Amino acid sequence: MTDHALRLLRQHAHLAELAAFPFDFDLNRTDHVEQVRLASGAPLRPVAGDGAGGTYFVCADGSVLYADSEGSAGIIGSSVDEALETVIGLPGWRDHLDLSPSDGPEKILAAVAETEDEFREDYDLDEARPRLRAALGLPERSPVELIGRLYAALLRTEPDFLLLNAEEGCAYDLLDRHPRPPLWEPVLARGRADLAALRVGDRTVWDAVAGDPVRRRLALRAAQFDRADGDLELLRELLRRERESSMSDELRLAAVLVGLHGRVEDLPLLHEVRETDYDTACGLGGMPGQDADGTALREWARELDESLFGTDPSDEPPSTWTGLAADQGLVEVARVALIRRLDEIETDQSLLRRPGAPATLNPAPLSGLAHEFEELGDRVQALRAQRLCAALQETAWDRVSARLRQARLERETGQLAEAMATLAGLRGTLADPGDASLRHWRDVNLGRFVAEEHYALACALVEAGLREEARVTLAAAESILGELSEAAGRAVRELAEDAAARVRDSGDPG
Repeated sequence: MTDHALRLLRQHAHLAELAAFPFDFDLNRTDHVEQVRLASGAPLRPVAGDGAGGTYFVCADGSVLYADSEGSAGIIGSSVDEALETVIGLPGWRDHLDLSPSDGPEKILAAVAETEDEFREDYDLDEARPRLRAALGLPERSPVELIGRLYAALLRTEPDFLLLNAEEGCAYDLLDRHPRPPLWEPVLARGRADLAALRVGDRTVWDAVAGDPVRRRLALRAAQFDRADGDLELLRELLRRERESSMSDELRLAAVLVGLHGRVEDLPLLHEVRETDYDTACGLGGMPGQDADGTALREWARELDESLFGTDPSDEPPSTWTGLAADQGLVEVARVALIRRLDEIETDQSLLRRPGAPATLNPAPLSGLAHEFEELGDRVQALRAQRLCAALQETAWDRVSARLRQARLERETGQLAEAMATLAGLRGTLADPGDASLRHWRDVNLGRFVAEEHYALACALVEAGLREEARVTLAAAESILGELSEAAGRAVRELAEDAAARVRDSGDPG
């Protein structure tokens, strides 16, 4: 794909004027209503805008992302040329975002005709359109074909082109309302293919799938939702190999799927797996003894299956699919799902702040989201989740723990002033906790971790050339160190000495 038409618009003012009026593709409107960025971090370049405050951006692969002024965005073409074909060929394209090829030519043509008749009341569309098309070298396409191309482009918006408010981190809505497949479908696709290959019985495939931890887990998940009587032997092999990962949800799942067959000859294998380590023994607790019959084995497996697994992938916690997406390298698939979930929670929290709202949010999902974002390497979104999480904590211990993590993320994302403020609030809670949960903080790892984060921030401030702030933070760190028990303080001593030396060597006379 090329941007030949865009170059022509930039070279010839009369063509640019015609594109701007009546087709509302204005090269002089490149300032969007707010700062935005792609969730993936890929580059984004504004090239035009429209009279309603919308902006056309070119992405790294040449695709054109349109963002309106109301917080919605979507891909409308694989190149600027393709986007211009849509803008010129369907001047009312924003009114047709929910049309698709499945609507049929008759409905599409009627909808487009109605919109264009309204345009003709104000613009000489039939003269302007062929003239601009010819000048830009764009082909004439039927409205049905253009709607099909627009539909296909819109469906490519996620996961690679999710647009975020750059300051707040929340995502733009989709421009359209076309249905998308559930998260589990793209995540489980590899597992379904591997399960089908395993069922053929090719030992080469068996070795490749069973020996790869990610493919093995995906195959087990596929077997969870597509159960077959003939799968017992391959399930046994996957169970044997999954024990190498120690306790995991998929290990428990493999044991359950084997146990559901109710074969007493599998009891020795199941008990051998259970004895792998302490965590596995706990995870497979309640397993019937080796002298049990098939009915008892099947009943044990059925109870675990009904409480933990089941046969509907839509019933699985979202973290199952985001974790498996990340494990197989579908980073943007996982990121989009996590950001959308965080946006929902943030909206819920805003609603609960309203007067008369009695409910409170559980901070645990936010803590989990922060962890998952960190696993993806997205500390910006992790920090966003952690700030919400910290605001929901009730006990002094939990507030300190949450703010400690928040301060670390702020430091790691270069928000050093914010990290200083967060640690100051943390110290205020230590001084006046308001409950008894922190009575032993000086003697346990929490105290050590608080001191360590202060020293780490002091070093970061030195590196940023903020010597006075570093000295203030170092003084706070040494005050905390002085309160710790001997054992906790001993663990921090080396870091304390290094931080003090860095502040001293930075040239600050203090």
